[in-house]
Amino acid sequence: MTQQDSATAQPARLCVLKFGSSVLRVESDYPATALEIYRHIRDGEKVVAVVSALGGETDALLNQGMRVGGDAPALLARLARVGELHSAALMALALTRIGVRACTMDPHEMGLMAEGAPLDSNLTGLDADAILAKLDHHEVVVVPGFTAGHDEYGVVTLGRGGTDLTAVFFAARLGAHRVRLIKDVDGVYTADPARNPLAERYAELSYGEAAKASAGLIQDKAIVAAEAQDVLIEVAAMGSAEATTVANVPARSALPLKGPKLRVALLGCGAVGAGVLDYLKGRPDLFEINPVLVRRPHLHEEHADFTDDLHRALGEAPDLVVELIGGADEAAEIMRSALRSGTHVVSANKAAIAKHYDALHACAEASGASLRYSAAVGGGTPVLEMLARLGGSAGIQAIEGVMNGTGNFLISRLSEGWSFDEAVAKAQELGFAEADPAADVDGHDVADKLSLLVREAFGVALPTDRIARQSLREVTTEQAQAALARGEVLKQVGRCWLDADGRVHAGVQIEGLSVDHPLAGARNEENRFLVRDAAGLERCLHGKGAGRWPTASAVFADIMDLQRGLLLKSAPAFEMGEAIPLLRTA
Repeated sequence: MTQQDSATAQPARLCVLKFGSSVLRVESDYPATALEIYRHIRDGEKVVAVVSALGGETDALLNQGMRVGGDAPALLARLARVGELHSAALMALALTRIGVRACTMDPHEMGLMAEGAPLDSNLTGLDADAILAKLDHHEVVVVPGFTAGHDEYGVVTLGRGGTDLTAVFFAARLGAHRVRLIKDVDGVYTADPARNPLAERYAELSYGEAAKASAGLIQDKAIVAAEAQDVLIEVAAMGSAEATTVANVPARSALPLKGPKLRVALLGCGAVGAGVLDYLKGRPDLFEINPVLVRRPHLHEEHADFTDDLHRALGEAPDLVVELIGGADEAAEIMRSALRSGTHVVSANKAAIAKHYDALHACAEASGASLRYSAAVGGGTPVLEMLARLGGSAGIQAIEGVMNGTGNFLISRLSEGWSFDEAVAKAQELGFAEADPAADVDGHDVADKLSLLVREAFGVALPTDRIARQSLREVTTEQAQAALARGEVLKQVGRCWLDADGRVHAGVQIEGLSVDHPLAGARNEENRFLVRDAAGLERCLHGKGAGRWPTASAVFADIMDLQRGLLLKSAPAFEMGEAIPLLRTA
């Protein structure tokens, strides 16, 4: 999902996210944290993710060190850092699973230095260029908080809450536009909201007021450092639509946003649907799930209620229909019916949306319901989101890409000497290809995606049957290997563009690309897109376009965007006319 502009384009915005042990409590919290990071990638940001050790791990390490060797601070610091290094690697792995190009850097790799006592040092140095160089080729750099290098001790830690300090320090040195501290509470309150349900949440706080009000929620050293460097801090919860902003502003409160759970009808539970179901079940505070529609309920595990009855799946007036059954006409009719009734729809079905685009959007507009389908193009690669951000102002001129992960996987296997049938069988085994692979193999899938890209980029209708396409069945193992011998790689490339007269063209073609071409490096199920605007600037995006977790993550991101949007839409206007008292208790 890397978003990389050409040398003359504006660089992507940079956000520093911090995840402490209050949200990284157990191993199963890493997938949810990866989704929180993906949310920022969809919004066009690059991310430095600062992570703590899993809850309790640092204390366990320190206690173990005391038992084995006694009170030797410099050695205890070396032991305590292990939890952070472990956590950073796990976080990068969780991001990789959903298709995010992530890496991790240890303190010595990024010149992160500190001075002071071994167990309570302050940061002093960072090789910002080393991190920015990594961000040229990744969306996310994951770094361990709480630990740094030291000229005398070699390794030190930063004291309790030191990950907050690391996040602020990185934001200042890297020029990030904000640092967002993800906590187990959605902001700073006048009192502990778990003990006092009448506590008010601060919308904004000055640095000095935050030091008094947060009562340890934000490390004091981090607040002092943020004020000195004028770093904007946000304090928020996972998935939250709101946050407390800490900056040079007076205190202002806002009512916490509380809304009812959304009732979700999930239609389809194949590879992608099963991933979406897992995500929905992971947020029981936000969603209630209807019986899940499948063809053969008896084949599914008993961790949810399954049905083959569409009426039962759509029962109890769902707020949201998640359509993942595939096909064009039947799926479109289900979505139209839901939208007409005012029910929101999220789908990954590019065939249905491309074929019935006007009817679906007309139903949504008439009822005020939302229709979202970011996963329909590129899986977890946020190309539709990029086009929506650019809007008409950038004057998009052309889009080209390796935009079918299954097709790219097949060509990769052919270049390795596999037969076509062997490659298809393996793709089906891995869940990349359907039982009938014709949509991927014959270019229909890419044509559907091009039709949607044309709509988003150029605002015109281009039916898929008017898009020329070349089938992968025409490619032999010998041709794929011969291209490699010439210094080229074969790719299934989809293109749409405006000509000098403003007419739209599109096509799907098998091409030999030089190995240094931006699209040539796409491997296996990876997608790559090049978006060129009227000024000639090119933006390149990378990501996984097939498989359960990348696509499920994009679908669930649409669901969470919808949930947050509905919550904000229903929020009452509320402002305090003057500064509010600082009453927070621990």
